[in-house]
Amino acid sequence: MAARLFKIFKNTMATQQFSSDFSVKQIDIAAADTSEPIEYNPTHQHEALDSSAKIVLATINAKYIHASLGLRYLYANLKELQGNCEIKEFVIQTRAIDIVERILESKPDIVGFGVYIWNIVETTNVVSLLKVIAPEIKIVLGGPEVSYESNNQAIVESADYVLTGPADESFYLLCKDIINNTEPAQKVLKSKPIALPDLELPYQYYTDEDLKNRLLYVEASRGCPFKCEFCLSSLDTASNPFELDLFLEEMETLYQRGARNFKFIDRTFNLNIKTTMQIMQFFLDKMSDELFLHFEVVPDHLPRKLKELLTQFPEGSLQFEVGIQTFNPEVQVNINRKQNNPKSKENLLWLRENTSAHIHADLIFGLPGETFDTFRASFNELYLCRPHEIQLGILKRLKGSPIIRHTEAFDLRFNPLPPFNILSTDRVDFATMQHVNRFARYWDMMGNSGRFKHTMPHLLDGNPFDNFMAVADWIFEKTGQTHQINLKKLFEYLSQAIAQLFPEKHAAVLSAMELDFNASKLKGNFNTLDLHGNQQKVASSQNKLAQRQQQHMQ
Repeated sequence: MAARLFKIFKNTMATQQFSSDFSVKQIDIAAADTSEPIEYNPTHQHEALDSSAKIVLATINAKYIHASLGLRYLYANLKELQGNCEIKEFVIQTRAIDIVERILESKPDIVGFGVYIWNIVETTNVVSLLKVIAPEIKIVLGGPEVSYESNNQAIVESADYVLTGPADESFYLLCKDIINNTEPAQKVLKSKPIALPDLELPYQYYTDEDLKNRLLYVEASRGCPFKCEFCLSSLDTASNPFELDLFLEEMETLYQRGARNFKFIDRTFNLNIKTTMQIMQFFLDKMSDELFLHFEVVPDHLPRKLKELLTQFPEGSLQFEVGIQTFNPEVQVNINRKQNNPKSKENLLWLRENTSAHIHADLIFGLPGETFDTFRASFNELYLCRPHEIQLGILKRLKGSPIIRHTEAFDLRFNPLPPFNILSTDRVDFATMQHVNRFARYWDMMGNSGRFKHTMPHLLDGNPFDNFMAVADWIFEKTGQTHQINLKKLFEYLSQAIAQLFPEKHAAVLSAMELDFNASKLKGNFNTLDLHGNQQKVASSQNKLAQRQQQHMQ
């Protein structure tokens, strides 16, 4: 107990004494041994010989608003090496050569990269350049994309070391060995498990700039008890909570510093209802117009007490990410997913009707055993549950995930290039996969964007999936593209498609679409859009030409 109180006191004091010396750079500029990892057991634990050695922790985020929690964990647990370290975060749009230039400005001896499925290509390019320009720098990789199947990865071949698994402590130990010239001979090293109470928490290393402009990722627990085979969390043995009082003290400090946007990365936030209630009540007691909370929840586990608490949160304060993935019981068995479908639907409807939470629900196409027709059925069932967003994902082959055990039985064929998406199965051919890919893209543009909230119910009424698929096919046939369609054109194409495909709906759609157009703040008048298609536009032009000719003859 005394040790825990001391750690709480130490962390609290460190937070209160938040130092401006801590540097996080958020930069927004548009023949190796790769055998299986051995557990890393450093034998040289003495103090670093070269206290001037410089460490850079870097990653490439998908967007500027994302702040890397993983890098901050590594920094928080660097102990006496912390003063030698700097965090540098970049975004995908940044050129590799510019990233390298920014990293080399710090004159590092060691550079650690966080590698994920969304940045593997860009990070590979950066590492390759670094090794050409400054081969003396030791490159250390970590993260899920290099923690499994490390052999033959180009980025691994270019790097000096790979730390698999949670590297919160092992990165520190490896840095000490590198600095002391006692580094291991093995390239791929398996991080030893570390108990959560032994971790230094990273939240004090979110800067004031982070608090003001970026999402703050936090976690009250690590791991997941479920075994859904498409997910890397299926490799976890359990869900382990952080010490709740200490975690809430860290949240209190963030809140007092001005943090109002918290994104929980817990895989199953509502697993332990008692803990969930305490965290929710903590934030409810601090509720303001600016406070926003994001949680990932399992949909079939919402007991009465939690429901009562959720009804007290005001509009705009909660977002729930709900993983449905499929309502097909046979597919759920194939992927080892346990889900009470009737209860999930009941709870989704309850959340929609009784709370102001924004509901973001996920479906995955391409799962083993899923067909086009069964996926259509899942979509229609989920649509009737009325989530605000339905995220249509295409199955991806995450390295290490158990989904690969179905490769032969279901003829799963994955893209060999990132993002390693499914290309076909024994039930879904490549053409159909592309068809659904286009559906998903157009659905993001129209169904999930919130720009057509009055229009969509009229279009989707009766047969949501087929009606939207018909519109998506029509727009693609007309434009040949699923990107770079400006919003005004999208209004026109949607209206024209409905006029041709569902003429009986068009009058009602136009009234609703005008509301959406006015809410969009687009310049111009709705009635000046080409809402009926080329034939009417040509006829209108001909009428105007005839009128002009008649005027000249008078």
